[in-house]
Amino acid sequence: EADLVTWNSGESYNLVLCVDVMEHIAEDRTVFTHFLKMTAGGGYLVISTPSDQGGSDVHSDGDSSFIGEHVRDGYGREEITEKLKTAGYADVTVSYTYGTPGSIAWRLSMKYPVIMLSASRLFFILLPFYYLAVMPFVLALNCADLKTNHKKGTGLLVIARNSR
Repeated sequence: EADLVTWNSGESYNLVLCVDVMEHIAEDRTVFTHFLKMTAGGGYLVISTPSDQGGSDVHSDGDSSFIGEHVRDGYGREEITEKLKTAGYADVTVSYTYGTPGSIAWRLSMKYPVIMLSASRLFFILLPFYYLAVMPFVLALNCADLKTNHKKGTGLLVIARNSR
């Protein structure tokens, strides 16, 4: 457990993996600079984060995320590329995830259960049965999503290489 804004272990790693974190950190440029220091020469930073195309389930200016602790609704491809290059990463590739099949799977497996649990703790009793019913569809949708090259999507997969 660490604060990524202030953390500096002095160690370097061949792979730094960051999943569903950056949308919670206001000081993202500082964290990206720290990630570069942690990434060994030739090593990779892999980030999965919401995109600015509804990744936090925000689709217009009047919407707000159902997840209240997000400090941003998502990243644009150009925005995150620029921030990582400014931090010092030379090679950055960004692709969309959670196209139509993945977005449906996310709603079924994550959003709706969270909303139902927020409405009533009694849903804990029904939750295993809910997942038994929807999980085959969710898995099929996620497989379809992985096999598709998306022109847009509610998530981003970012791979940055430390070329030093």
